[in-house]
Amino acid sequence: MTAASLAALTAPVEDYLKAIYELERAGNAAGTNEIAAALRIAPASVSGMVRRLAEQGLIEHEPYRGARLTDAGRRAALRTLRRHRVIEAYLAQALGYPWDRVHDEAERLEHAASDELVDRMAAAIGEPRTDPHGAPIPSRDGTVDERRLESLDDLAPGADTRVQRVEDDDSGRLRYLAELGITPGARIRLVARAPFGGPITLRVGGAERSIGPELARHVLVMPVPELLSTDAGAARSAARAATRRPAGRPAKGRGGSGRRSPNDRD
Repeated sequence: MTAASLAALTAPVEDYLKAIYELERAGNAAGTNEIAAALRIAPASVSGMVRRLAEQGLIEHEPYRGARLTDAGRRAALRTLRRHRVIEAYLAQALGYPWDRVHDEAERLEHAASDELVDRMAAAIGEPRTDPHGAPIPSRDGTVDERRLESLDDLAPGADTRVQRVEDDDSGRLRYLAELGITPGARIRLVARAPFGGPITLRVGGAERSIGPELARHVLVMPVPELLSTDAGAARSAARAATRRPAGRPAKGRGGSGRRSPNDRD
């Protein structure tokens, strides 16, 4: 499929391809019911569109096994995702939109914005790699970070993680997570989990928070054991420096004495 053909795709087609891509990425079958749920439409209306997408060479469909994107369908889906996520990032960074409002705005704008406009938006805000919710932004040539991430609900007590991504389809959930400090980049330790689906206790920014397993499933994280070794190494280095320094004497500057050299800087 050529660039001109991609540009001619209708908004509903782009929405279907984007939904099928996300279902595939999550490891779910892109069946009629799953697509309908993702798009919030009736299952009866999905069958005809799936048939048309297959006829256009955008998906492969097998009864009872669901739909899968072809190479052309994947390119089209990633193009739409790039537009959506760049628009979200631009709204947040350039226009100051809160992160719980950018998704719906991007849904409306992604089908109207040209590739040139989206590229200019990305350049204006420094070519961001992720959108405000931590989702990776596909590049112009269609490459994207597709690492699988765990959710907070997958982790055991004692796990140290950093939030990578928060699912963005519920503005109320985003506002609540922001109040808790659970946003992309936040470091979290899972302190405890109550049995039988009870609350999960987290340490977030020095404070303890409790959330339910259902909410935890919408927060995607990456374990950061390397932070523990980095912190431990820094502590050992500081301890060694302290033991080498004679008691009561200040640390030496670059001038080689306790006095500050004119070249020393704070």
